[in-house]
Amino acid sequence: MKKVALCQLQISHEPETNLKRTVSAIAEAASRGADLAIFPEATLTRFGSRIAGLAEPLDGPFVTGLAEAARDHGLPVIAGVFEPGDDPERPKVYNTAVAIDERGEVRAAYRKIHLFDAFTARESDLVIPGATPTVVELAGLRIGLITCYDVRFPELARALVDAGAEMFAVIAAWGSGPMKEDHWVTLVRARAIENTMWTAAVGQAPNPEVKDGFGVGRSMLVDPLGVVHGDLGPRAEVRVIELDPALTDEVRATLPCLDHRVI
Repeated sequence: MKKVALCQLQISHEPETNLKRTVSAIAEAASRGADLAIFPEATLTRFGSRIAGLAEPLDGPFVTGLAEAARDHGLPVIAGVFEPGDDPERPKVYNTAVAIDERGEVRAAYRKIHLFDAFTARESDLVIPGATPTVVELAGLRIGLITCYDVRFPELARALVDAGAEMFAVIAAWGSGPMKEDHWVTLVRARAIENTMWTAAVGQAPNPEVKDGFGVGRSMLVDPLGVVHGDLGPRAEVRVIELDPALTDEVRATLPCLDHRVI
């Protein structure tokens, strides 16, 4: 059995505030026996025009603070940050999911591939797309990294399966709006069902101090048959939920849809 901490936090515009909340949540997750802590997309700072000025390299203070907390508590961490882009004359960033092991070492950095240019939003005005599907081993599991809008693209999830993923970690700052919360729940369960894959999905909790529409909560752990093992609703919370890796093999023995692929 593995214990996964879904760390559904309210995210501020201020990285210092978010780091304090995240370090506190890592300590709380560790005290409850978690084997892995997962935080939302954009844990560094909320989306907005300031992200170019607040983006940090992976050796900057925010990720360094996460790494120190991961090492202090012996707990691997996945969280969303923004990295500066490569062109100083174009103030854009990468939307990055960083994976840190229990020794505080950065094991992977997945740069979000699919940018949210939909529902009147234009993420590409601020963010440079990544190009590489990423699987990282943490807590004895090979985890495929998926960020927010990526979850609408089943081909990415399938590429992660083919790269050896044993679980999906979906991090998000999901936008509110008509049908959007329903889409989130449906898409997360769909990626779990069609790939017979444990899926841990963690979003930002709504922040009543900010009226930008990002963050509906609804973090959840979904098993390979699509059963939801805990749904956090809208409140900020750290919840530790058990995951049984052996269930994947049991499900795939009776539902071998991955073996039945022809295209």
